Formats: sequence, C-alpha cells, structure tokens
Amino acid sequence: MQANKVNKVEQKMRDITGMTCIYVPVSDVYESVKWYQNNLGCLPSNIHPVEPGMKMSILRFLDDEGSPQDAATGSIPALFLRESGAEGGRLGFTGTWEIGERHAVGCFVTPHIQELFDRFKENGVNIIGERITCGPNVTFTDPDGNVWEIWQP
Repeated sequence: MQANKVNKVEQKMRDITGMTCIYVPVSDVYESVKWYQNNLGCLPSNIHPVEPGMKMSILRFLDDEGSPQDAATGSIPALFLRESGAEGGRLGFTGTWEIGERHAVGCFVTPHIQELFDRFKENGVNIIGERITCGPNVTFTDPDGNVWEIWQP
C-alpha cells in the first residue's frame, strides 16, 4: 500500500458499537471493589460474591436513575477487576505531555468534579495531578497504581 493513498471505507454497518468493559489488574480484588465503590461510586455485579479472596469482579457505574448500567448498552464501560498477583496494577504510561509523570489510560467524565475531588482528598486517594485544560481535570491512582483521570467538561 502506498503511504500517500487515502484508504476508502465502504459504507457498511459499524464494526464497533461500544465497549463493554475495561480489564483492570489488581493485587486484591476484594479491597479494590471497596475502593472503587467508595471513590467512584460503582457497584459490583451479583455474578461474583464480594468476599475476601475473590479473583474477579465486574463493577458497573450508575445510570441517571441510580441503577447499575447494563454492560452491553450503558454509556460507561464496566470495570472488570482481575487478580494480577502481588505486582498489582500496571495501567498507565509515561507520556511526552508531562515528562516523568505516568499518564492515565482512561478518563471518566463527571458533572461534579469538585465533589469527587473532595471525596478523593477525604479518602486519601493518591492524586498525582490537577490541571485545567478544556475543563478541570484530576489524575489519580487506585491502590495498585493504575492511573485514571476524571474530567468535567
């Protein structure tokens, strides 16, 4: 294929219609479920009992009525916590935007960033960056070091 040719895509049905989940490596699924509930407000599905020693859990975010979103039709992908061993999380990378700092692999949208920021501070969440670019943005890690952002447009 020549580099200067533009690929033409035939008009057809969409290949990708959404994202059902994001796999998150954690060292202790039980403790991580509690952390994500307390800090991001998501709820575990009833597929896996929430108990010490659990190996996986699916966390869903709430819809406008306060019910867990359906994984197939919800606007926010579920978080699929998977035990990864003692090394824990690895989601994040060092980017060129802010040299030396790890960059998030996902950014959550919120209409009330100040309330979440206050909750994070109260709960001792590791906040690794705050900035205002196209809206307030907070970068943070979960207890395993997985890097996330929240943003208020």
